Amino acid sequence: MARFRTWVSIAVAGALGASLAGCSSTGGKRAEDAREAASAQGGGAVSTPRWTVAMITHSGDGDTFWDIVQNGAQQAADKDNIKFLYSHDDEGQQQAQLVDAAVDKGVDGIVVTLAKPDAMKSAVARAVKAGIPVITVNSGSEQSKEFGALTHVGQDETIAGEAVGDELNERGRKTALCVLHEQGNVGHEQRCAGVKKTFDGTVRNIYVEGTDMSAVQSTIGAKLQADPSVDAVVTLGAPYADTAVKAKEDAGSKAEIDTFDLNAKVAASLKDGTLGFAVDQQPYLQGYEAVDLLWLYRYNADTLGGGRPVLTGPQIVTKDQAAELKSYAERGTR
Repeated sequence: MARFRTWVSIAVAGALGASLAGCSSTGGKRAEDAREAASAQGGGAVSTPRWTVAMITHSGDGDTFWDIVQNGAQQAADKDNIKFLYSHDDEGQQQAQLVDAAVDKGVDGIVVTLAKPDAMKSAVARAVKAGIPVITVNSGSEQSKEFGALTHVGQDETIAGEAVGDELNERGRKTALCVLHEQGNVGHEQRCAGVKKTFDGTVRNIYVEGTDMSAVQSTIGAKLQADPSVDAVVTLGAPYADTAVKAKEDAGSKAEIDTFDLNAKVAASLKDGTLGFAVDQQPYLQGYEAVDLLWLYRYNADTLGGGRPVLTGPQIVTKDQAAELKSYAERGTR
């Protein structure tokens, strides 16, 4: 696999080596074969008890990013003889209630996101008090340890934003829009703040209603029409990149569209030059490692990170790497 420009060293060992092996063509085939065999037999490749792990995220309906996270989590669950339960809600209080429900079920481990940490604090505390090991994933790295989680798996959002600012500088951009599609998501605010920290030009945050793509398109388009000096638009999720492209076309703008996160559409758009670059935080790896680390903790009291997050990104992906990653994105693992 081509060498990617990486702004952080990914703090993983042991179990992560097995995950990364699955990214090669032969390793991925072996992993898929093992998963299919395990599923057909109704169990995993281990002899440990049939533990249950619940993952509760802040995803809204139809967000393909979380499909990738689930794919990774499910493959680890199949391997580790784990019953995997998934639920989600983009409202913090409802997400907290889903955590409470998992605690009431007496699950053996919980994976949770902390996009809205204030709403989640008491629910996570209840899980920890009940003796259920918790791992936070994707968002909430700063609160994870404080809330009592074993570790956090994901990217540092501020560092990811700083990487975007650096990349925009290299591309000679001067004025950027940072499009926030979820009100109250602390990770999104951190991303845009990181861009502002390292970008030599001007960054303007715009807030859109992420559940209404037509409104997203019209809002971005209006901004581009009102300010022709904007030469970069940064979206914070893969589904919004294509909408930003349409807004650019409507406005007759020449701004470059860049995005956080990767999916098959983004990989194709990178390849044909429609998008400039993407920031990949490897969501498949986030799901896989979270479940696998809970299995390791239950089986052998193992932990990773040493009190620090286990980082899965950021990686800046450009046209040069798009073709290589496209097949992985199409199968739902990148």
